Amino acid sequence: MSYLYLDESGNLGHQFQHSGVSRHFVTTLLEVPNEAAKKAMEKAVVKTMRHKICGKGKRHRDIVTELKGAKTSLEIKRYFYRQVADIPFNLYTVILDKKRFINHLEFNSSRVYNFITQLVLKQMPLEQATNYVMLTVDRSKSKVEIREFDTSLFNQLEARIPPQVPLIIHHYYSHENKLLQAVDLFAWGIFRKYETGDAEWYDVFKRKIVYEQTYPL
Repeated sequence: MSYLYLDESGNLGHQFQHSGVSRHFVTTLLEVPNEAAKKAMEKAVVKTMRHKICGKGKRHRDIVTELKGAKTSLEIKRYFYRQVADIPFNLYTVILDKKRFINHLEFNSSRVYNFITQLVLKQMPLEQATNYVMLTVDRSKSKVEIREFDTSLFNQLEARIPPQVPLIIHHYYSHENKLLQAVDLFAWGIFRKYETGDAEWYDVFKRKIVYEQTYPL
């Protein structure tokens, strides 16, 4: 059994003269090996929200509904990591350097997203799955793009996953899924390291990263 959670940080804009367009686009996969670890990480998100975000004295309109890497302080991120440090989980990440990438390939955002996702999933030992593989993706696409994404993944992965093992893909908004919030925190830390050179949060959790690669090489 494998629980996989996919999120990204940065954006796929490629008009670099425009403000807000990042040089890097980071795709990160959180792998949780079993139900017990999944529940423990969910509990850690809930505990962090309860004790550090939604504390007493907060007005209803000020209450935040989810953990977000870009909006959560380093202190709170460290608190969260203390809750999950001993839980078994792995991180896999590919960092797309768009300035190098678009020099030699036509840039189509949807195709690029699917391509980078495939690069991350190639690092997973999916051939060893025995029960089922469940992939949960942050819902940032249209219905048409979701169908194209799922079809692409099924076509690519069905040859790697044993035929008796189901592949299940879910798309949720991050506020609906606690582990998507967790992987968002990690993806943001990796993005900050490459985009700005700020590795303070990255250094806290880097021992959990089992694969980290820039693309193009």
